[in-house]
Amino acid sequence: MSAAPASMRPGDPCAFVAFGAMGDLTRRKLLPSLYNLRANGLLPRDFAFIGVARRPLDDGGYREQATSALHEFATRPVDDALWEEFARRIHYVRGDFEDPQTYAALSTALAAAARNDGTSGNALFYLATPPGEIGAVVRGLGAAGLCREDAGWRRVVIEKPFGRDLDSARALNRELTGVLEERQLYRIDHYLGKETVQNLMVFRFANGMFEPVWNRRYVDHVQITVAEELGVEGRGEYYERAGVLRDIVQSHIFQLLTLVAMEPPSTLAPEAVRNEKVKVLDAIRCMAPEQVLHDTVRGQYGAGLLDGRRVAAYRDEPSVSPTSQTETYAALRLQVENWRWAGVPFYVRSGKRLARRDTQISIQFRRPPLLLFQEAGVEQIEPNRLDILVQPEEAICITMKAKRPGPSIVLEQVKLAFSYSRFGSIPPATGYERLLHDAMIGDTALFHRADLVEASWRIATPILDVWATLPARDFPNYEAGTWGPAAANDLLARDGRRWVNPE
Repeated sequence: MSAAPASMRPGDPCAFVAFGAMGDLTRRKLLPSLYNLRANGLLPRDFAFIGVARRPLDDGGYREQATSALHEFATRPVDDALWEEFARRIHYVRGDFEDPQTYAALSTALAAAARNDGTSGNALFYLATPPGEIGAVVRGLGAAGLCREDAGWRRVVIEKPFGRDLDSARALNRELTGVLEERQLYRIDHYLGKETVQNLMVFRFANGMFEPVWNRRYVDHVQITVAEELGVEGRGEYYERAGVLRDIVQSHIFQLLTLVAMEPPSTLAPEAVRNEKVKVLDAIRCMAPEQVLHDTVRGQYGAGLLDGRRVAAYRDEPSVSPTSQTETYAALRLQVENWRWAGVPFYVRSGKRLARRDTQISIQFRRPPLLLFQEAGVEQIEPNRLDILVQPEEAICITMKAKRPGPSIVLEQVKLAFSYSRFGSIPPATGYERLLHDAMIGDTALFHRADLVEASWRIATPILDVWATLPARDFPNYEAGTWGPAAANDLLARDGRRWVNPE
């Protein structure tokens, strides 16, 4: 009998150490995700959870907090017996991230976990902290010798953003690799945990009918849309420092683009996959300032109507400057300059307070070279299109032409559609489960490597620089509840194309 794939086996025995144990990320995502892994049989039996935070609590006090958080944010009914067994393995270390005593106490807790919970000396450090505290935590771990792999593996998971521009990303990578080996670093992007995103490679490379036409000879252009209906939702202070280009485009959208455009890797080994993704970003030329003005659009939402209710403008949100120049919408026209994609534009966009929440990848193919149906009154045939729906629905649709039944030739636009719901009910999840499990088994394929991060910032930084130098004069320039500023439509109209708005 063949062995089960690595992705189906439980993670390695380990201690999961959450810095920022009282924060929203740990409470809303990490604890429910780990519980789901336990319920699915993918969490190692020999496991411990160690929370690190500043609040004065002991193990019992933190277990109560964790239990409350799980019951509030669980994605499935909580099995009390299963949770009680999990909760017995929860421990707490109180301390400041700058204080060496915190890491001494953590070292003691890890030794106890190895002794009592069977973690084999393995430790997964998850930095669920604000970006400004990443350096302090990594330095503290290094100074205390907690990154050395004398008796087991040590891995560090870091949440985005990975810097604010190319220079800061390089500085952060130097700081991290001054303490850790690159193989110990797991830069996480929760977007890559989505089922449809993971299926992009399967769709492309396991179906022989698509790969022969997945190139500039047959594809007219590609669109990637990540639309959010929500505003900043109380995160105005963070968003003022970030903006949508840093928050979504530079990270999530560029990752989707690499999966669409990459060459088939030689194997599914993590480094082979990541090598091909980096090649895609390396093939995107940096924009000169005049190209930024021509091939990018930025926007900021004003007041408007969403689902029949009035919503405020971005500048009226809490903790947002009334004269803010932060973009809540961005659209880019990119070129992947390699043999496969030369001349095929990639149009990407993302925004807040748009008409609906939707993430969609659209591959538009070229029109048929010869129009045979003019006598039937057809002057133009809409091109075939492949839509990959990532969220909220997970589906794949092909738009094509067919003859309507009847005595004459009448063309009808039809769809061949597949929904992942046809596999049956999808197990309730947070989106972090796959990524946490991969970190426990040492699979880095869905995590960012240093060169991938820097390649993304190499593309985004010239755009950010021009936008910072030339403040927008028309903000706010789109109403909440619409699909963004008119200039974004013009970006495609110049090329004789138009956006595919999710239906």
